[in-house]
Amino acid sequence: MTKIPVAKFFQTIRFTIFLTMALSLLLSGFLNGQDRDGDSGRYVILNAQYGTEQRNVDVTPRLRELARRDRQFRVEYESIQADPAPGRPKMLRVFAQEPDGHERAFDFPDGSIFDGAQFRGWGRGDWGDEHWNGGWNGRSADNHDGPRQDFREDHDGDRRGDHHDSGEFVILSAQYGTERRHVDVTRRLKELARRDRRFVMDNRTFGVDPDYGHRKVLRIYARGPEGREHMFEYPEHGWVDGAHFRSWGSDEWSHGDDHWSGRWNVEEHDRQ
Repeated sequence: MTKIPVAKFFQTIRFTIFLTMALSLLLSGFLNGQDRDGDSGRYVILNAQYGTEQRNVDVTPRLRELARRDRQFRVEYESIQADPAPGRPKMLRVFAQEPDGHERAFDFPDGSIFDGAQFRGWGRGDWGDEHWNGGWNGRSADNHDGPRQDFREDHDGDRRGDHHDSGEFVILSAQYGTERRHVDVTRRLKELARRDRRFVMDNRTFGVDPDYGHRKVLRIYARGPEGREHMFEYPEHGWVDGAHFRSWGSDEWSHGDDHWSGRWNVEEHDRQ
């Protein structure tokens, strides 16, 4: 039997280990790239607008740039590189198409985190309708070039036409402030819901400043259709939209619900 020198034996072992590690890293990078650039999302982006209803700009090209770099980013005029309404709270509105052809709009207010995971081909940036003519409010039957499509949206910050009470989540409680100092504003939120479906939120909205000098948030705790408790967070000076809450405009939620856990912290809830 031919004997292999000890030095050569260990050299072979080291080479095998190195080759295994290199292949593992290459495979990991390939899978991560597939996850980032893959077609696992449900919706195909058509157009993106940023601003307010009165003042807004098309930011689809900028969104493509962000998509190629990051899967998530914070929505603000610095990241969007546009400020069509200086000094006013703005939002990013993304119009996308479902597999069945319907169009939906997703609203992301300033301060919120945008996640491209739900959009097909996000990381590649090979989406967008260059002939989009819907503007801020989307394409209606009057200006739609193709077959008529119902304009619908779901609970991810979107609109559903006039169906104000068709949301999936039942509100349990609403808290405003910071982790160390916050107050219950459920009753006030109910008053606002009767008047408006969407509003800008700050200290004046609730008539209280529970932690002076600190940035505050509104946290709405709600129960989902599966029975779990979810938490929706809205930054101060951001938009609050009741589209994804059931019976938002009526008086049928949070009658002293004793099933709310009473916990403020994000990690203790399914954050939306």
